[in-house]
Amino acid sequence: MDAAFDSIGGTDRDGAPLSPVVLSVPHAGRDYPAALLGALRLPATALVALEDRFVDAVADGAQTRETMLVQRRARAWIDLNRGESERDPRVDEGARPQALPTASAKVRSGLGLVPRRGGAAGDLWRRRFSAVEVAARIAQDHRPYHDALAAALAAVQRRFGVAVLLDIHSMPPLGDHARVVLGDRFGQAAAPRFIARLEAEAARSGLRSALNTPYAGGHILERHAAPARGIHAIQIEFDRTLYLDAALDQPGAGLPMVVALLRRMIAAVADEALGDDGRALAAE
Repeated sequence: MDAAFDSIGGTDRDGAPLSPVVLSVPHAGRDYPAALLGALRLPATALVALEDRFVDAVADGAQTRETMLVQRRARAWIDLNRGESERDPRVDEGARPQALPTASAKVRSGLGLVPRRGGAAGDLWRRRFSAVEVAARIAQDHRPYHDALAAALAAVQRRFGVAVLLDIHSMPPLGDHARVVLGDRFGQAAAPRFIARLEAEAARSGLRSALNTPYAGGHILERHAAPARGIHAIQIEFDRTLYLDAALDQPGAGLPMVVALLRRMIAAVADEALGDDGRALAAE
């Protein structure tokens, strides 16, 4: 099976990073392997509820000098924002309850490493997946993405003395609540100064933002953030009504506005990062 993600840009001819920002887009994949579709008990359209629908188009439009990883395999196959131990025994024969004594809220709700449910559609699969099948997904999709992300962040941190990971997602509308949700795992994943810059850019666009409610960041932030070592990580959720059409299915008229907002957010945290020792390196 081919590599499940694209690694885009971000380095000069010598392989040195060009920006202190790294972008990750883990949930926008639309590649559905035949083995997955063959196990469905519902129409394939039920899987779309798991996608961060076309948020990769937002990130593609905003990325310039940054290293960016974009997962192409669908989240229904394996969720990169869950840890390897977050395995649901109701869908995964290799799940070991002793490895996760108290199942996480995500696993209980059917959104573990291999998702069991797809929104209101209910349970997705007509059979459990074998331990061998899930182990192969971990080896072929989950670990390579995280290894590549860790390597990109390490290279950026070496080059600039600081790295900022922006993990890009989208969310269903929250009614009268925020249109942009920032997650820093309640202050554990990033310095407050980066959050402040992102909040300011959302406000500049006339959009209400929230911090950690209802999305505080998942495994990607937990695994890769290390603020004490100069690696900061923030999850950004954009309301899908901002950039999709009325059916929330295809890119809509609002896409350029959200692309411009993300571009300003990237520039803002890069500017904040380069206030550290990286500024001198960036000028070389």
